[in-house]
Amino acid sequence: MNEKIQYLKDVIDGKRSPPRIAQLLGFRIIDFCEGCTTVEIDIDERFYNPMNTVHGGIFCDIADAAMGISFFTTLKDNESFTSVDLRINFLKPVKSGRLTASSKILHRGKRLGYMECEILNEKKELVAKASSTCIITQK
Repeated sequence: MNEKIQYLKDVIDGKRSPPRIAQLLGFRIIDFCEGCTTVEIDIDERFYNPMNTVHGGIFCDIADAAMGISFFTTLKDNESFTSVDLRINFLKPVKSGRLTASSKILHRGKRLGYMECEILNEKKELVAKASSTCIITQK
């Protein structure tokens, strides 16, 4: 089994620590398959901006994580990656509850991948939509 896939399985099963950013923000990898990922985060006032709604950076963080993990699932053991860009549209403000970010790869080439991510609130309403391009690097 690919070491990256095993790592993700171990994180979900609690056998390994999640990435440090996941620990800091408290988001969780819920599920994944090759080229797709779902993460979730429970929202409260510590994520608020001055308007008392969730800061846009939190949306960016969970979308970037979901899309990055989706790309990560396609890498060979000797490959790594980095994001080239991240674009996000904020569609509805959020104050509390659980956000779920689901991503999938729409195009995977030899060096580049293009992903999209939808972020839903607890009512399954679309609150943000993101896209990203990642590039493969060698370890």
